[in-house]
Amino acid sequence: MSRRKRKAESPVRSALVPGSTLLPLVQNGLGAVEAEHRRHIEEALRPAFDDSVDIDDGLRPGREAENRWDYLLGVGADRTIIALEPHSAKSGEVDTVIRKKRAARDQLRPHLRPEARVRHWFWVASGEVQFASTERAILRLAQEGIVFVGRVLRAKHLFLSNT
Repeated sequence: MSRRKRKAESPVRSALVPGSTLLPLVQNGLGAVEAEHRRHIEEALRPAFDDSVDIDDGLRPGREAENRWDYLLGVGADRTIIALEPHSAKSGEVDTVIRKKRAARDQLRPHLRPEARVRHWFWVASGEVQFASTERAILRLAQEGIVFVGRVLRAKHLFLSNT
């Protein structure tokens, strides 16, 4: 398969509507993920991603004061899209992450094809996990369709049932 064909058919690119301002920001593999944030993705898992886009930066113009999710990543093997949010994992941040996901759904609506969807919304701890009640935090997040994965996104997380 040629590189050009792979690029055109990658999961995130395929999910975006023609003319989306996010389309030119999509990069191959984890190219759109900041180096500091890549360390939160298991090294052996990194090649599984065909493309990525930094939606925090891409959706910022005109929404500087709004909550924004960080990344969309295209999983090549099953051609799905996941959302990844590296963020501090403290009890007070649960509401922030929930607001980020809700905002991202609305912000992405004009950019995604009607049949496209984000399969999983993952929150990865950007530092030490400091939840007062981890069980309660995980339950609240699950109710919102967000999976807290700890400090590293691992292959096992990609195979969770659809949320």
